[in-house]
Amino acid sequence: METRVDEIADGIYRISTYVPEVAAPAGFTFNQFLIDAEQPLLFHTGMRQLFPLVSEAVGRVVPLDQLRWLAFGHVEADECGAMNEFLAAAPRAEVAHGLQGCLVSLNDLADRPPRPMAHGETLDLGGKEVLRRRVMNLNTPHVPHNWEARVLFEETTGTLLCGDLFTHLGDGSPITDHDLVGPALDAEELFRQTSCLTAAVATMRSLARLSPRTLAVMHGSSYYGDGAAALRELADGYEDRFSPEISFAGRPSTLAGQDAPQG
Repeated sequence: METRVDEIADGIYRISTYVPEVAAPAGFTFNQFLIDAEQPLLFHTGMRQLFPLVSEAVGRVVPLDQLRWLAFGHVEADECGAMNEFLAAAPRAEVAHGLQGCLVSLNDLADRPPRPMAHGETLDLGGKEVLRRRVMNLNTPHVPHNWEARVLFEETTGTLLCGDLFTHLGDGSPITDHDLVGPALDAEELFRQTSCLTAAVATMRSLARLSPRTLAVMHGSSYYGDGAAALRELADGYEDRFSPEISFAGRPSTLAGQDAPQG
């Protein structure tokens, strides 16, 4: 495997490892996002097995021991499996997560106490005023999955660090202005990763009000363009393709060893 680094917005780097064995034959990317700031922040750590590759890639942008913040969307191996390895490698680093995630998991799992964040709270990453970096915590419970789910919005570049939203297969370009909604709906049909249809579409429409210019997608290409329109279109697509709610909840997932439903 190879891990590549690409700048997808000013000072925001996509660190991507393509794993062809996952969701073969298309394969799957596992992406982390590094905000290069006075207090650098890494969003997603990757699995423990990927730590040597991901940490080396992070070090191409900032010295590993200078990382100040670790963050992720929810508690899952590909989101935070290497959390404690990064804490060991970066003595000043702290995990910053929503209060819910700290209370139910991270106070116990993290080797150093995490820094809880309220919904709408902003973390100042420092820098000159014109390029000052601030990330806003937005709780998104059960969207796309897990009680403690959240996203971060980097205000200077208008980048939504949207975790598993817009997940799609393959090893596409680091960033694209092409439609990601169709591939994301196809991936949802395959994986059935989203917890609650009603919550999901309401959350996507709420996030659209941020008018993000870049969508930093954890699995697949990131997107540059009208992020608000893309979020609204994804919400509409979920409603059109997966309603009603009771049917959506019962759809099988290939990850459960079941055959994927046919469209």
